[in-house]
Amino acid sequence: MKAVQFAEYGDPTVLRNVDVDEPHAAAGQIRVSVRAAGINPVDCKMRSGALQQMMPLTLPAIPGGDVAGVVDEIGDGVSGVSLGDEVFGFAVSGGSAQYAVVDQFARKPPAVSWAVAAGLPLVCETAVRTLDLLGVTTGTTILINGAAGGVGTAATQFARARGASVIGTASPANHDYLRTLGATPTTYGEGLAARVREIAPDGVDLALDAAGFGALPDLIALTGSPDNVVTIADFTAQSHGVRLSPGPEGRAFHALGQVARLLADGEFTMPVRTFPLAQAADAHATSEAGHVRGKLVLTVDEDAHETS
Repeated sequence: MKAVQFAEYGDPTVLRNVDVDEPHAAAGQIRVSVRAAGINPVDCKMRSGALQQMMPLTLPAIPGGDVAGVVDEIGDGVSGVSLGDEVFGFAVSGGSAQYAVVDQFARKPPAVSWAVAAGLPLVCETAVRTLDLLGVTTGTTILINGAAGGVGTAATQFARARGASVIGTASPANHDYLRTLGATPTTYGEGLAARVREIAPDGVDLALDAAGFGALPDLIALTGSPDNVVTIADFTAQSHGVRLSPGPEGRAFHALGQVARLLADGEFTMPVRTFPLAQAADAHATSEAGHVRGKLVLTVDEDAHETS
């Protein structure tokens, strides 16, 4: 099968388009014929070697953990799914390939494109996990730092679905976009606390840092306590007394079912920019350049599966 692979750590140019053996579903797993594969910042960090001590890889490796595709193998012990079903979920074999083994998944609503579905798993799991940690519920006011990215886009919509009010930081070019998601926008960076107090004179209950940029002191000041802040992007969190997620808590795989229901009801959106599988290096470079709205996704030509 065709796959994207890297045999050494480095910049996006280490990615190669190669032919490799197909993976197969073991017990508790399914295999999908991949139609699209999402790209997340963590994929780029793993490829660069920045996470090799925390998340060591056996090289060569296929990057990517988010996929959408058609079920074509079902392992022992898996129920509730049939061959030919359209699903999206987490790949355990590397998602940037024509076939991938998946262990957590949900059915793709028929009206949702492959590209959008492939952009959902990690950002939705992260969003729901962090909102659960914070205890976001009806009547909560939450500040999301980095609200226009993949996790921020998902967290904004999940928070609104829970009945929370959202203030989101983003560059000015993304403020109208945040308004379409139901958030009140402001810019990030110096002076954040003062800007947010103008928007919410009665204060902010909770904060999710999805972007970093040294925002933790302001988020703590706005919410009144480090206990009211969770970050996924600032590794100085411990020095501020802030929770860094993922941590010891479990993964929120129930997010897949939640977002599938919201999508089916037309209550969730995720903008995507697509690249062909063969242009994975360009997609990784775009991700590393930052300021991506929504998600970057690799597409796999359906005809390629018939000729591989």
